[in-house]
Parts: sequence; structure tokens; C-alpha cells
Amino acid sequence: MPDLTANCAGIVSPNPFWLASGPPTNSGDQVMRAFDLGWGGAVWKTLGDPIQNVSSRFGALNHNGVRIIGFNNNELITDRSFQTNLAEITQVKKLYPRNAVVVSLMLDTREEWRDAITRAIDAGADGLELNFGCPHGMCERGMGSAVGQEPSVNQEITSWATEISSVPVLVKLTPNVSDITPHGLASQAGGAHGVSLINTVKSVIGVDLERFTPIPAVGHTGTNGGYCGPAVRPIALHMVGTLAREPRFKLPISGIGGISTWKHALEFMLLGASTVQVCTAAMHYGFRIVEDMIDGMERYMRSHGFQTLDQLIGKAVGNFVEWGELDINFESVARIDPQRCIGCQLCYLACRDGSHDCIEPATDGSRVPTVEEGECVGCNLCSLVCPVPGCVTMHQVDNGFQPTSWNEHLMLEKPIRHKKGVH
Repeated sequence: MPDLTANCAGIVSPNPFWLASGPPTNSGDQVMRAFDLGWGGAVWKTLGDPIQNVSSRFGALNHNGVRIIGFNNNELITDRSFQTNLAEITQVKKLYPRNAVVVSLMLDTREEWRDAITRAIDAGADGLELNFGCPHGMCERGMGSAVGQEPSVNQEITSWATEISSVPVLVKLTPNVSDITPHGLASQAGGAHGVSLINTVKSVIGVDLERFTPIPAVGHTGTNGGYCGPAVRPIALHMVGTLAREPRFKLPISGIGGISTWKHALEFMLLGASTVQVCTAAMHYGFRIVEDMIDGMERYMRSHGFQTLDQLIGKAVGNFVEWGELDINFESVARIDPQRCIGCQLCYLACRDGSHDCIEPATDGSRVPTVEEGECVGCNLCSLVCPVPGCVTMHQVDNGFQPTSWNEHLMLEKPIRHKKGVH
């Protein structure tokens, strides 16, 4: 059997699947129930000065029968006392010594950080996660993303934590920035042992068309919240991969953002994450989803000959490049399998109205549209809108041109193929 033991910045867990800091890790009872079902670790809901949350506080984006593709969360950090949380952390570590318990923290002054870190470690924390990402409520108080958006402040507060902590320190980064790189480097300069990302994206999930109020409404008003769930996974993958491929960045990564299956987790790990954290999916489907994650990861590792996670972590990083490094002479065209085609004509409509108008509609009683390969630019749109798996596929064609990137073309004047699909 493959070994799923994970090690992120020195925090070891039986598998790479952690619950992220949030409502699912609000109490010791929840964390212990999760560990019983197989979760390898948990990041405790952020500790700090207890706050009063609002009601209501959650909103969701639904699409095509999928109940939650995006999730909005106005909830803040713990509303329970520091001492109550610490007592439960101690109990959890006593009963589950092999599982990783990481304590998320958000404080203000240096003295408050020092006191909280000392107490969290004394309670048994295996690691700390500095919450520099919360995009609502706490940032207005000078914490959360107010720290995460300023590299110099990030570095300073990280240094406060690392100079006192005897356990690994992760910095949770905010996605509400134009470039994640300087923020990851700031955490590294502050002495962090690793980073976790992403936190939630600042957002308004919707507007009540009858009450004229942002959703979720608190009485007669609403505000922005943190966007998470499946819809943010592409943003998170981009930021994780960006840091992983940065030569100056040397820290381990814990990946977060829209993970609900083992395939999603694997995507993050192939782009450099050592562990993955799950929140929204656990809220949607319950803790038992980890059983499928463990089973799926084991089967994938067996089928690909991986014995340990280290053998697969980061394997996609080298193939994640800038646009100017792509081979602009690579050419592919769409082909339609007549045996699978159901004649819905979606590929024809999408190509005609939304792409390069290189698919002709079915004629003479045939249900199958025709691709004009000489005009096809290989954009993939037809294959994406087709409702039948495997019906429209993309195929590489030999055009006689040598692989050439745009950068190489500019520097070495290498020839590039003639553009198609221009009318």
C-alpha cells in the first residue's frame, strides 16, 4: 500500500487531508469526530479576542442544479473564550496524538501574539497558522487581510511569531492581491516554516431583488464576505503554482480552495502543495467525504507507481509556464465521433456565435455536424459544450513547423505557423 503520511513544514499527519480553519473546526467535538472518520489533521478555528458574529452569515451561488458552486461567508473568528478552546485542544491531542492539530491565530499587538502563541503551544499545538487573510470584519480592525496585503507588515508579524514559537509556523495568505509572490516571500523573510493558501476572496454573493439588500442580509443591510467553494479552485491553483515555481521561494505549501475530491487534492499537490485543507465541502457534504479522498489517492498512487507523497508533490510545477513560453506552433483540431454524436448541434452554435465559425451544421438528414479542419484553431470550445463525454475530442496535427515559443520567435526570429480562423 502507498504511504500517505504527510509532512508540511515539519507538521506530520497520517494523510495530507486537513480540515481548514473555519466552522468545521469550531470545537473539540467536531475535530475528534473528523479524526475518527479519517482526517489527517485540522486547523483550529482562528483564536483571538472572542467576537460577536452576525445572523445570517452564509450565502451560496447555485448553478445548473449544483446546490453550491460558490460559498460566501461573513463569519469571523471564534466566538468562544481562548481558555475554552485551549482546553479542548489539549483534550484532542491527548486522545489523538498522531493527528496534526494546527492552531490558527489572529491578534493585534506583539504582546498579544506572544501570549497567544505560548498558550497554544502549551495546549499541545503541533503547529501554528497565522491568519493574514480574513477579508471582512477583522481587516477593518487592522488584522486579517489588512496584514496580508502589506508585505512589510506580514514579515514583521511573522517574525514576532517565529522568534517565540517552538513549533512550525505557517502563514495563511490572502488572495486579495494582484501578485501572490511578494507576500509569500515576505512570510519567508519573516522566518515562516511554510505557507497556506488561499484564504477567501472578497465578494458579494448576490442581491435580494425584492428587499434590495446584499446577500446574506443582516436585517435590512448586507456586506461583502469571503468567497470560497468549488468556484475559487482555479484561483487557488494559480496562486499555489505561482509560488511553487518561484525560484526564490523555498517553503512548503498547504493548499486550500474549493477542494472536495481526491482529484482536486491531487491537483494542488502536483502543483506543489504538501497537504491540502478542506472547509466548504465538509460543510456541504459532511466529514465522511475524506474516506473517498483517502481511497482515491491510494488507488491513484498505486496505478502510477508512487510509494510516497514526496514522489508526486510538485510534478506539474515544471510544466506551469508563462504564456510566452508556450509552443505557438503546436496545432490541434476538433473531431466529432459520429457514433457518439446525438445531434444536439451545441458545438455548431458555440463555434458559430462564440468562436471561429469552423463547424458546419448537420445536413442531408445527418445529425452530425462537420468540422472544417482547415479553419479550426483548436480552441476546445466545442468539446467543452458537448454534453456527451468523448464525442468531440482534440487531435494534434503535424503542420511541419518546429516547436517555437513566442519568446524564442522574438529573440531568434524562429518561424511561426500561419494564423487560421481569421475572416
